[in-house]
Amino acid sequence: MVVPLFCIMNKKKPNLEEYLANHYIHKSNWLRAAVLGANDGILSTASIAIGVATASTSRETLILATLAGLIAGTLSMAAGEYVSVSSQTDIEQADIERERQELEEMPEEELQLLTSIYEKRGLKRKTAELVAKELTEHDALGAHVRDELGLNSISKANPIQAALSSGIAFIAGGALPLIVILFIPLKKVEFSLYVSSIFFLILLGTVAAKTGGSNVFKAIVRISFWGTIAMGLTAWVGHLFKITI
Repeated sequence: MVVPLFCIMNKKKPNLEEYLANHYIHKSNWLRAAVLGANDGILSTASIAIGVATASTSRETLILATLAGLIAGTLSMAAGEYVSVSSQTDIEQADIERERQELEEMPEEELQLLTSIYEKRGLKRKTAELVAKELTEHDALGAHVRDELGLNSISKANPIQAALSSGIAFIAGGALPLIVILFIPLKKVEFSLYVSSIFFLILLGTVAAKTGGSNVFKAIVRISFWGTIAMGLTAWVGHLFKITI
């Protein structure tokens, strides 16, 4: 096992929990919700503002529509994350209870299943049988939940964390286009919203990629491309109807 650099620098024995906590995958649950919330906040708020701006000459109308979209989007995003992740949690719990029941009713079959799982992963038959037996004696349910169902502490759903991350991120992202609307002249507001929103999206993609350890360029291209499409279609709809509010 390679000793982590932070352990060498601190001159202490490597701790498994500390070592694993340094991997990017541990950030996946809250980072996914936060990036999704911030991205939606910027895009939906800016798109609403651009759409309304093409059909309105009133700053008050533009601010009201954008603010309404920001509030509605925040509540919708947080509620949606909570409901969807809660549903995932319910499914996980149902599978765990089913596994518990199967272990009580047919322990031998479950032991053989665990053995075959380890064998398919590359262990020899005798080694797989030994590992399955020892893990079953230690924590049968935990072994099956982890290795048969593929559930662990990293992938475990957290509805409240997802809802808060998404909701707060949506507010932070959606507030940026609103600030632009408050200070930019109406004649330039559509172009300014697009440019500033793309800039905000690039910053978001960069931060998300750096935090998650992924490719920054790919994140920027992906988020800018879809952001342009979303705002462009909304502006087109506003021009299409040519309604003055």
